[in-house]
Amino acid sequence: MKRYIAFLRGINISGKNKVPMAELKKEFEILKFADVKTYLNSGNVAFSSDRDDTEKFTKQIEIMIKKQFTLDIPVFVISREELNDILHNAPDWWGNENKEIYDNLIFIMPPATFAEAYNEIGEPKKELERIKNYKEVIFWSFSRKDYQKTNWWSKTASADISSKLTIRTANTVRKIVGM
Repeated sequence: MKRYIAFLRGINISGKNKVPMAELKKEFEILKFADVKTYLNSGNVAFSSDRDDTEKFTKQIEIMIKKQFTLDIPVFVISREELNDILHNAPDWWGNENKEIYDNLIFIMPPATFAEAYNEIGEPKKELERIKNYKEVIFWSFSRKDYQKTNWWSKTASADISSKLTIRTANTVRKIVGM
């Protein structure tokens, strides 16, 4: 059995798109996924399967969410093996213990690409934020005290491409990989 992680975009945020994690876990089990675990209340689900088809998993999960919770929620599914590879290729400046910096991992949902995200969001403000892409993710770090002054902060939420991105903190991603 191979381990996978599903990231659901935009659930349980400010009282919108409510999806109870216990119910979500049950629905994953109905889809015949094994050893299902959720993390936090923001749509992080680890599961196992003897099948190996992240595209099919994504479609199944999106259909289930539409049917069971009447929500159109984009889903990004990745194998734990791929996520480990991504973390092993993080830049030196990302995900360290510096409490003044906030480290995020932006997952780009296919068929969207880094080039599309970068072209729409634009250049990071060099004195406040840094980005680096690797495969289907963008490592993004920024100053905690000046986050509202960054270029990427507002645009990752408001640009047209934002519906094709889902963001998790470095700590959340590390916890999920261990599940």
